[in-house]
Amino acid sequence: MSTAHEKPEWAQSRREKLNAERVAQGLKPKHRIWPWILLVLIVAGIAAMIFLSPPPPAVEEPAADEAPVTRQIRQDETRTIAPTTLRETVKVTGTLVPAQRADVASQASGRVIAVMVRPGDTVREGDVIAQIDRQTLELQLSQQRANANATRAQLQSSEQQLERTEQLASQGLTSPSALEQARSGTAALASQMDALNSAVEAAELALANATVKSPVTGIVSSRSVEPGQTIQAGTPLFSIVNLDKMEFQAAASVNSSARVAAGQEAHVFVTGLEGEEFVGNVTRVNPVALTGTRTVPIYVDIDNTDGKLRGGMFATGQIVISEKDDALAISASALREDAEGHYVLKLIDNVLVRQPVELQREWNRGSQIEVTGLTEGDVIVSAPLSDLGPDDAVTLVEG
Repeated sequence: MSTAHEKPEWAQSRREKLNAERVAQGLKPKHRIWPWILLVLIVAGIAAMIFLSPPPPAVEEPAADEAPVTRQIRQDETRTIAPTTLRETVKVTGTLVPAQRADVASQASGRVIAVMVRPGDTVREGDVIAQIDRQTLELQLSQQRANANATRAQLQSSEQQLERTEQLASQGLTSPSALEQARSGTAALASQMDALNSAVEAAELALANATVKSPVTGIVSSRSVEPGQTIQAGTPLFSIVNLDKMEFQAAASVNSSARVAAGQEAHVFVTGLEGEEFVGNVTRVNPVALTGTRTVPIYVDIDNTDGKLRGGMFATGQIVISEKDDALAISASALREDAEGHYVLKLIDNVLVRQPVELQREWNRGSQIEVTGLTEGDVIVSAPLSDLGPDDAVTLVEG
């Protein structure tokens, strides 16, 4: 170490000071050897790993005549192609109400002396369901008839007097004013007679209305009158419903409702009657959406001659807006795609084959796809089994 490059004594480490003393004594300075020892140990460890680790196992080449692996798929993961009816539908929800309902009110005033029906009773059109006291009404009718008879007699007398006055006037034996007076009197009595006849008819109608009859055939759903109660004309008495036809008061989204029209078929499923389907037809579509829900009311008539449906039941429906019979379709999960296009996996002699298909139209919100390229009886993989591919050998198992 030259003196030109020596560090000042205050900057030297302990080892450098010891080496400086050895140089001053004419001895050689000591050098570090532990880095070299560490390097030798690392090299020795690497060499040991290389020479002592076991050789990798030899890769066995499959025998040329080894049978391919057979995959198992469940039968419910396949589908046999057959012509079907495809439908595009709009979903609706709502409640059922009787299509025919009659709210019976009193058309006569008086005391109710009898009520013949209770809620739940079946009635036919024309059946007597309540009776109002007729005595007062009969007296009123008798009075009106008496007034009418008296006026009728006066009118007949006046008409006879007018006829004689006209004869005398034609002979110049009476004044024109007497003739005019006779004519006016007769006309006044005729008008009065018309009014009295109308009063008699009104009294007869009131007496007839004292016997309350059912206007429709149906079932009594409510009763709001009791015997002994005094009522006025217009008082509500009964509600009667006919359940032979039900109206499904449904609602659809604004966008979907644009495709719904009167006459379209609807398939209705009622809560509480699981597994049963009721078919009806759209009769009306409201042109204005409800402000709060932004849904459009839709009305569907449903036949209910078997009496299974009740008013107030909740239901969901599918309104058929488009339909095609005898179409070949696959589920969306069966469709596959590669660089060559769309295809399905068709099962032929327990081997999957790539079968190209052409898409025609999506149905039922894309869950079904109408295609060409398949024929009736073809068996395809319908489940989204991504690990299967063309040329795979498969076997069907129960499930």
